[in-house]
Amino acid sequence: MRVVVADDSALLREGLQLLLGEAGHEVVSAVRDGPSYVEAMLRERPDIGIVDVRMPPSHTDEGLRAALEVRRSWPEARMMVLSQYVVVPYAQDLFAGDPSGAGYLLKDRVSEIDEFLEALETVADGGTVLDPAVVRGLMDRRRDPLAGLTPREREVLTLMAEGRSNTSIAEALVVTVGAVEKHTQRIFAKLGLPPDDDARHRRVAAVVRLLRSSG
Repeated sequence: MRVVVADDSALLREGLQLLLGEAGHEVVSAVRDGPSYVEAMLRERPDIGIVDVRMPPSHTDEGLRAALEVRRSWPEARMMVLSQYVVVPYAQDLFAGDPSGAGYLLKDRVSEIDEFLEALETVADGGTVLDPAVVRGLMDRRRDPLAGLTPREREVLTLMAEGRSNTSIAEALVVTVGAVEKHTQRIFAKLGLPPDDDARHRRVAAVVRLLRSSG
């Protein structure tokens, strides 16, 4: 993948470049502030952009606002937003429009290299990835129809929101892939998502329902 990285920490920028390079990806631009990220994303048109939420000058939500600006100019942009802490409203802002090709992870996940790289590939492929801590926060604040899900269905939806495949979910829950498929179909039905040829679209839509249920 061709990647743009934005973080005001030189150490993290260099670390991401090294990690991505070793995984066979190319960092085409590495910048330290929001405006530079927007410029680099629109100039390079990478497969994915990685941006920290908090960057100069105020270190609040510059990175998130830069990501949203990129999306306004380039709706198909794929982006992974990194955050030091769980801030549910930030995730809701990021996924307010078309959630395809968007991810929100805590920086701690970068150290879990294989999972982080898998999450990047999921987002670059048009999927949606949420940090498990964000998912738990949303689940704690859930409203109907999420309240109608069984405990196992909530587990499946949580893992689905993390960008996991049915096979990965089955391994995590120690059940068969067929059982996971049955649970996902029940989840889609309870959330009012009609049958669709594009299974990925329904998975993304289910995650959006999770996000918006705690608005």
